[in-house]
Amino acid sequence: MAIETQSIGGLEFHPIGPKDAAKYVVELARNRSCAHVHLANAYTIALADREDAYRRLINQGVAFADGRPVIWFSRLTRQTPEIQQVRGLDLFLDVLDVGRSSGVRHFLLGSTDEVLARLRASLAERFEGLEIAGSYSPPFRALTAEEIADQDELIRQSDADIVWVGLGTPKQDIEARRLTMSTARPAIAVGAAFDFASGALPIAPIWMQRSGLEWAFRLASEPRRLWRRYLFGNVRFVWAVVHRGFGAMERRV
Repeated sequence: MAIETQSIGGLEFHPIGPKDAAKYVVELARNRSCAHVHLANAYTIALADREDAYRRLINQGVAFADGRPVIWFSRLTRQTPEIQQVRGLDLFLDVLDVGRSSGVRHFLLGSTDEVLARLRASLAERFEGLEIAGSYSPPFRALTAEEIADQDELIRQSDADIVWVGLGTPKQDIEARRLTMSTARPAIAVGAAFDFASGALPIAPIWMQRSGLEWAFRLASEPRRLWRRYLFGNVRFVWAVVHRGFGAMERRV
């Protein structure tokens, strides 16, 4: 299927809105499509501008815009279709909800055992009939070849239709692509959605989300981990957008 994408800072964004994005991902899951999906923001563009291999990886998959700065720069081009924001947490919850009627089975990969336990309990209470086929918190280090093989077999044996990957950027994007090839099912790099949905991390107020200040809220919540990301990432993002420019193109997904 030929899909028109909008290019911002060298990344190709799928311009559909949140509800259509959820339906799109559910369809990927129902068909067990070998597609990797990424929630890309200013930091993603900054990393992609610095690393060509990472930029190609994102562009080989499907990218939704998770960040107001990307939307603002898109509007400067006045091209159609205009990129719309698809927040990682919203996509995660919407797909869980919409997928229930189709019996979509989910696998959760990432975070900690404690967060995953809280998440599964919260989701079971929120979404009646939701099928969580399995979950796994990998060690916070590079896995051995044997550990990777065991992890992938766990996913295959779960018979999940979709894998949600919450390992942090850029690790989760790389892992999402690898998993689609290894397990033959779609994988979604979903950022901190597990932590937000479980209540492990606070969610920015709606007014901060809409005004593009969600980054400031997150920085205040986790300053030691995120200060370098926002200080250097935002500068590199602006450079990437100016340097690589804007544009519309067609590719096949």
